[in-house]
Amino acid sequence: MNRKAAPPAVGSGLASGRERRQIGRVSFGYDFPAIRGIQAGREYYISMCPLRLVPKLFTFDNEELPPELRAQRALNKGRLPEITRYVLDNPDDYCFSAITASIDSDVQFEPLDEDGLLGKLSIPMGAKLIINDGQHRRAAVQRALEENPDLGDESIAVVFFLDLGLERCQQMFADLNRHVVRPSKSIGVLYDHRDDKAVLARLMVLGSDFFKPLVELEGSSLSPRSKRLFTLSAIYNANTALLDRLEIEDRDEARKLAVAWWEAVADHVPEWRLVHQHKMSAGDVRKQFIHTHSTTLVALGRTGNSLLHADSDPKVWRAKLEPLRTLRWGRTEEVWQGRTVINGQVKKGDQNVRLTANAIKTHLGLPLGPEERRAEEQFTPPRGDRR
Repeated sequence: MNRKAAPPAVGSGLASGRERRQIGRVSFGYDFPAIRGIQAGREYYISMCPLRLVPKLFTFDNEELPPELRAQRALNKGRLPEITRYVLDNPDDYCFSAITASIDSDVQFEPLDEDGLLGKLSIPMGAKLIINDGQHRRAAVQRALEENPDLGDESIAVVFFLDLGLERCQQMFADLNRHVVRPSKSIGVLYDHRDDKAVLARLMVLGSDFFKPLVELEGSSLSPRSKRLFTLSAIYNANTALLDRLEIEDRDEARKLAVAWWEAVADHVPEWRLVHQHKMSAGDVRKQFIHTHSTTLVALGRTGNSLLHADSDPKVWRAKLEPLRTLRWGRTEEVWQGRTVINGQVKKGDQNVRLTANAIKTHLGLPLGPEERRAEEQFTPPRGDRR
């Protein structure tokens, strides 16, 4: 595109760079390098803003106003500690997506290239920048700077639109969040290299010839036709229960222990082996039995944790696991009614997990702890069932 450079313009914009003051007919307080674009027929600007300027430049709507008079949702302060710690604990590899904001004042854009797209954006000192998307990032940045001021020279991307009033700002918020899809827990586990439990789940599955073809790595739910038996998120939760408060030297030892436990369990659950050998449909197994569901996997993890705390010798805990082969896992079996299955559906609550683990431990002849005994005392089987 070769067209004549556009003259300095007044419009909407954003940027990142150095602070400055300019005396003239218009007083501009901040200069930012920016790229000018057009979206839906309106100008907008993309730039980088130093983190030290984020708390100064960007504001929230008055949270005391009723929702219909605000341009964004109220700040959820409960989320801030987690986001703040994420930045402070990972200063060398944290990652923030762009802030989107509207400005309620005229700004001046001075093109610096022939196409008039790259230039310098000047924002008045008195301009008000309202965040359309990113208010929690802004608040977390402010808190992080209080603990680590050195972060101030780093930057965050900003997309800036000209403020066209409350209605337009509200519509922008709605549009920006309309198509946001939270990633599944499984793909979050797959891609998380900070969480040791996520790394363990990934290494365990990818390092096991048995489990690798049976675990869905991306989705956290399985379609009826899926050839997988488990989700990675369910394995994550089950491993967390299995290794809770165990003294393990390193990640590789934890992986080997997890693989050994789950493959030993698989030796006593014939349906898992039959699916692995392509002799049974994964969909039929998931439909008829409870042992592929997250509730049961976590319950099995808790059972393994009890065995490993009692004796970590594989010969000992493997021997105590033997009765598992005679446990009937059918969804309609009386033992699971009211514990794992309610009205035909496998439930995921912590109490369901505890009661399911109690049934497994009882079948294996293992003692129940105080909390587990209390759960049994409070448990009322569905009418017509017997303990």
